[in-house]
Amino acid sequence: MATGVEAADEVGSSFSQFKLQRPPYNLRYIIYVIKDDKIQIEKEGAREKSWKDFTEDLPESDCRYAVIDVEFETDDGRPTSKIVFLSWAPDTAKVRPKMVYAGSKEAIKRALVGVGIHLNATDRSELEFEEILPSVKRFT
Repeated sequence: MATGVEAADEVGSSFSQFKLQRPPYNLRYIIYVIKDDKIQIEKEGAREKSWKDFTEDLPESDCRYAVIDVEFETDDGRPTSKIVFLSWAPDTAKVRPKMVYAGSKEAIKRALVGVGIHLNATDRSELEFEEILPSVKRFT
């Protein structure tokens, strides 16, 4: 479903720097919002921020996209990290935003070249670190 929404130029260029952890994009996460028919950066989480900080920065009743650098230990004890794309569409959001975000997801995915892990969440319980970790670990 095409919505006419496109990613702003800064989305792709900032993500390229985020992947490489180059200043000023040596961050833990970036949250994106659709505003004026453009996908734009809404919030950036400093490198010191945690998964809990990230989930608290997501709105309770509105949709968002995000990328987060998830740090964890592999099953054999090695520290590692993976960049995860998250589509946040809470059940409490209005129908129109949910439709716009669902229909615009391909536009942001085209701009975020190199993300291998795509997750969807519709409820705060799905944002628990213990819930997403198995999905992330499958890619190690």
